[in-house]
Amino acid sequence: MSKSPKAAATGTITAAIENTLDTMEAANTKLHALTQITRESALAEARLADARVAAGAAHGLLHGMPVGIKDIADVEGLVSGCGSLTRKQAEPARKDAHVVTKLRTAGAIVAGKTHTVEYAFGGYGTNVTVGTPWNPWDLKVHRIPGGSSSGTGSMVGAGVLPGGLGTDTGGSVRIPAALCGCVGLKTSIGLIGRSGIAPLSQTLDTAGPLAHDVTTAARMFAAMLGHDPEDPSTEDFRPVDPLRDLEKGVAGLRIGRIVDEDLTLTTEEVRADIAKSASTLEKLGARIEPFKMPQSFESFTRATGIIIASEGYANWRKLIDDPKSGMADPIRTRFLGGKTISAADYLDVIQERGKAIDGFLSAMDRLDALILPTIPFPAIAVAEVDETKSPMAHFTRWANYLALASLAIPTALSKSKLPMSLQIVVRRFDDALALRIGRAFEKARGDFPAPKI
Repeated sequence: MSKSPKAAATGTITAAIENTLDTMEAANTKLHALTQITRESALAEARLADARVAAGAAHGLLHGMPVGIKDIADVEGLVSGCGSLTRKQAEPARKDAHVVTKLRTAGAIVAGKTHTVEYAFGGYGTNVTVGTPWNPWDLKVHRIPGGSSSGTGSMVGAGVLPGGLGTDTGGSVRIPAALCGCVGLKTSIGLIGRSGIAPLSQTLDTAGPLAHDVTTAARMFAAMLGHDPEDPSTEDFRPVDPLRDLEKGVAGLRIGRIVDEDLTLTTEEVRADIAKSASTLEKLGARIEPFKMPQSFESFTRATGIIIASEGYANWRKLIDDPKSGMADPIRTRFLGGKTISAADYLDVIQERGKAIDGFLSAMDRLDALILPTIPFPAIAVAEVDETKSPMAHFTRWANYLALASLAIPTALSKSKLPMSLQIVVRRFDDALALRIGRAFEKARGDFPAPKI
């Protein structure tokens, strides 16, 4: 199946959307990535888009583009299932989440809602109650799609949708993007409103796009930007233009490559892939310098885990404390860890975080960006998952903890024909720079292969 977005140029937007909806239905029988397909409303939106074209009206940035919405974000008239049996009796949303409104305003068409790890708390993408989506790169062995934006990663990675909405608290956009072979942007907190999205950690939660390519991700990001009156994190919103310098290239940029001794858990193949990616950027004119992490990834992972578990438990404690609520045991156990964290320990981590951010920014003072793997190894089989460990987030959680922005972009296929991924990390509010570097790399890399589904 082609990974190219369905283009309205081959017919009316309505016809293109109808074709996409048919493809989604067929693919979902194999991938189990969608909780529902919004055929009726999507076609109604498509007809309105066609009418706008006929009337000569101005087009939005995402005019006629079908998108999937992670099922923790509200879509008016639909229940936000949050990947959980605890939501069986929930009322349909009365309005769209702020970010969904932004996507629609830009002309995107909501084609369906995508599966998620229960309450977005997990990096493998597994869900033992409502089902785990398949990684589209292996239809014989059920492999992890990555979480928590598992369904979006699966659908976009399969080429069924050109883009979709994810959220990232500790890697939940980047991990599924990396495992499923697409682009994922962990945005700077404060740039995209989060009202109408079920919270995991108010300190760390961000919303961001998963997309077929960097340009689509940049366009989605541009559409999603903006102050949200119901989200205090956006009170000091800073306008960003991710499209202005997207094609500017990397000549003259100083990019730090995190040294191999810090890349624990990675396979030799992944380390070689990052070395090759660094060489590609160097040939494009970037100056690549070794960068030693001032703290271990393990220390950042532990601190991030304390924040997520503490705030997650506070948000959902009534369901977590009730063994009959329907919450799956692996997720409930993970949340219960937050119940045992003292207020003093939580506050210590929050206070230390500010110092850690200042120290890290000082360490990368001369650099424009950092590069490292997004994931330590390609997708493993679901049968191999140990829910008590979180290796997939080993190289992602630190960016959330340090309030950085980060882009995951596919590099090549492993020997086992599974995607590997480059992670480009930049300072907060430098999201456009990450996209610019990713776009230069993408052009040098060439077309990424497509899975057969």
